[in-house]
Amino acid sequence: MRIAQSKAWDHGKGSRPRKWFQPPFRRPWARYVHDPDSRGIGTVRYPRLVPNSEEAAGELAKRTLTNLYNQRPTWLVLAHQKLDSTVFAAYGWPYTLTDDEILEKLLVLNLRHGT
Repeated sequence: MRIAQSKAWDHGKGSRPRKWFQPPFRRPWARYVHDPDSRGIGTVRYPRLVPNSEEAAGELAKRTLTNLYNQRPTWLVLAHQKLDSTVFAAYGWPYTLTDDEILEKLLVLNLRHGT
């Protein structure tokens, strides 16, 4: 299976555009790339949300990561469960470990790799 890879070159400070490599077989971010060359490399400009009213500005101000995690929408919970199970599988650990058991195993790994 081919996996789409992207490479970004940040050209310095501020809001300067980034260069992105687009593999020809899948381009989910193509709408953000302007003037791509034959390899799919171009300038990336992400859309900026500009409120069109005071009410919209208030709603936009409420869109923070803290508020998102406090609301705990189902899609976010499922995404975290999928990520957790993938990480557990990568380490070869059972998904039923407690937080203390996870910390214990991570400490053992860190000590082993630190020597």
